Amino acid sequence: MRRLVMTERSSRRLTWLILGLVLAARLLISGYFLLSPDETNYWQWSRYLDLGYHDHPPMIAWMIWLSASCFGQTEFAVRLPTVLGITLASIYLCLLAARWFSWRTALHTAAVSQSLLLLNGAALIATPDGLLLPCWAGACFHAALAAEEDRTRHWLLTGLWFGLGLLSKYTMLLFLPSLFCALMGSGAWRRRLLTWKPWLGLLLGLSLFTPVILWNARHSWTTFRHVLYQGGANAAALLTFEHLPEFFGSQLGLLSPVLFLFIIAAWLSGWRSGERGRFLLWLSLPGFALFALLSLHVRIYGNWPAPAYLAALPLAAALYADRRWWSIGLTLSALTSAALLAHLLHPVLPVPAQWDRIAHETVGWDELGRTVEQARRAMERPEQTFVFGLRYQSASELAFYMPGQPRTVSINRWSRPNVYDFWFEERTLRGMDAVGVHEYKGMDAVLQEAFERVEPEQEIVIHRTSPWFGSEVVQTLYVVRCYGFKGGLRWQPAEAGDIRAVGGDS
Repeated sequence: MRRLVMTERSSRRLTWLILGLVLAARLLISGYFLLSPDETNYWQWSRYLDLGYHDHPPMIAWMIWLSASCFGQTEFAVRLPTVLGITLASIYLCLLAARWFSWRTALHTAAVSQSLLLLNGAALIATPDGLLLPCWAGACFHAALAAEEDRTRHWLLTGLWFGLGLLSKYTMLLFLPSLFCALMGSGAWRRRLLTWKPWLGLLLGLSLFTPVILWNARHSWTTFRHVLYQGGANAAALLTFEHLPEFFGSQLGLLSPVLFLFIIAAWLSGWRSGERGRFLLWLSLPGFALFALLSLHVRIYGNWPAPAYLAALPLAAALYADRRWWSIGLTLSALTSAALLAHLLHPVLPVPAQWDRIAHETVGWDELGRTVEQARRAMERPEQTFVFGLRYQSASELAFYMPGQPRTVSINRWSRPNVYDFWFEERTLRGMDAVGVHEYKGMDAVLQEAFERVEPEQEIVIHRTSPWFGSEVVQTLYVVRCYGFKGGLRWQPAEAGDIRAVGGDS
């Protein structure tokens, strides 16, 4: 008995040590590589605080604003909320594993959650997923305790995390059918649904979502239109196998093949693992199944099913941590994550720049920002010159990396609708000159539609130096000088039936 207690004590200490060391490592490296385009986009949101945004709910903007207010407009500050968020998610998973199984299971849950590339990416690349995942994990923990103990405070905390999750990303809605299935799957716990406590928690969660409803009601439900479009509402084919290989391939890569198979095995074995095992099974499997089915209709990005795996991690650890292949899977996953995180800081992997997404996302934006600022200052009327991108990605990178971090504009009329459509009135820009960035040679001729005069574009080549391939071209961009803006910022739908079209300016 004494040996068991010591083992549990050691496991508990190792669990917290792993979580603490990985958190310290993430905090250390989070400020040492440039922000990706999506990260600068969310940082831009934080400069236009609102109750909602075109693509997602507002939590990512609110948290970046809070962090940047404390630590400055830096890469570290932008990433801090998600670095802390993923650690909080792991803490909740470990506490659930310790409470329902053992601290040894919690130790393995800590190891697997810190090794997965999927969760490391969510921590170090600031996106809504890094805030959604701790909310989902917190809701899972308190829902598990609420189901077992039926205490009001756990139902309310479940509702609180559910509501905060809804403010982070709409995927949180999938928690409701998952929890319903988890409760219905237990003969002892399904009667909880006949009491008022879970419904009070649900009411609390939905009330927290009110700001997003109000914002969308004032803006033609634009976010819901966007989500429906992403879900394939405008897709021509109802059923296609085109996206299925990419879906499963991305999951194998982000989870590692061995650990992904262990999760699948945990779902298959969860039926025979008692009420607790079935509860965790139903908290995770429905979300994965939905995205797998949806991949038969539309492309599913690799990070979308991430919340579905959270409850499966302690279940898989409880069932398979004694297997030799579990240790092999953990090792491979940790090595993969470590290699890619090192590659963020320096191109240590032998991947040519043309195939290296990390390079395309994080290299050269500071150099581009300085180049565009020089071009702006050289204009005839620099004080009457705005800066633009033809995609929100380049407009946001310029906003962060140009000296002085100016307000920038995205001219969306030839691309797709995005949040910039809500930030600028065309009348305030008409007649002004502009310096812009685009990716497509020959766009200077197309820009004649929006300006009175456009100078020939200037080619900017972004390089990196690799220990394997020497100096490599990462991407080629074009800087263009324009005069006399005539109007036409907002996206113009190519098809009348596009669900994103709202008919007029919002």
